[in-house]
Amino acid sequence: MKYIVASILIAALFIVGIDRYIAYKSAPYIYSDISKIPHKRAALLLGTTKYIAKGRPNWFYTYRIRAAAALWRAHKVNAILVSGDNGSRYYDETTKMYRDLIRAGVPAKYIAKDYAGFRTLDSIIRAKKIFDLDDYIIISQKFHLERALYIAHAKGEKAIGFTAKGISNTAAAYRMKIRELLARTKAFLDLYILHTKPKFYGDKVRVNYRD
Repeated sequence: MKYIVASILIAALFIVGIDRYIAYKSAPYIYSDISKIPHKRAALLLGTTKYIAKGRPNWFYTYRIRAAAALWRAHKVNAILVSGDNGSRYYDETTKMYRDLIRAGVPAKYIAKDYAGFRTLDSIIRAKKIFDLDDYIIISQKFHLERALYIAHAKGEKAIGFTAKGISNTAAAYRMKIRELLARTKAFLDLYILHTKPKFYGDKVRVNYRD
């Protein structure tokens, strides 16, 4: 019994340690003030579902769209890559983000679409390998940005992050925090133990940039 308890404690310390380490390493690269974030040629908007149970809006999604549009209006980026899960014809994060960005005032010609962003790891690796993004801004909530930046820097990319508004003190926020603990551990294992590759690569895609 004592060995089981010891194993659980070691695993818990490992998970918490990775969580704190990823937060620490990414902190200098995260911006919440749009006036202070440096200009980059492109932004990577990480996907999530637009709606949750019973058709209710997912505010994580809504706030990411608003953050991306704000960067565009402030002339902080010249193009936006939307990357999400398009696992079936009934579930297509990428097209929804594309359409909502257009509604928010971003011209369609400056929005590139990555339909194979099944995981954050896939989105980050494909941003460089498929779309030739290297020095860019990642857009998501802070908890997600920390992991995304950690992956990007581990892959040699020069990404910084812009925080979309979060949701505090809600059941969804607490569930996401628990999920993120496990996701960070998985990211560490993917990078340094499993050497996980994206589900798909494919041909290069040209990104159009505003002058």
